[in-house]
Amino acid sequence: MEIIATLALLSLLWLVWQLIKAKRFTRFKQQIDAELKEKVIASIKEELAETRSEQYPNSDCHQDATIFYWTQYKSRILHAALQREIVDQQWLTETGNLRNAQHLFFIERHYLPTAQSEA
Repeated sequence: MEIIATLALLSLLWLVWQLIKAKRFTRFKQQIDAELKEKVIASIKEELAETRSEQYPNSDCHQDATIFYWTQYKSRILHAALQREIVDQQWLTETGNLRNAQHLFFIERHYLPTAQSEA
């Protein structure tokens, strides 16, 4: 009987730990929206304005499409923030979100841009 009670308690503790990890991950995703999304959008607008030319007019339609692409998923927002050096690995480590970032990239890996090889 004591073994069953011990196993039940350990199972309950494991479930509580999983709940805590899930809440931390949800807070991380909310933090991406709250802190990084606007900075990424501003960086994209700035980059498109700087690269505007005859060959690349970067019209409002192109700007909207680019912003939509990069802000559609949390993993893309984080990827763009890392790529544009809005945040770095040090920020992820200091905020305790390095593991959450790895997990986010893993579960949303099919939304991330892939490197295209030149043919």
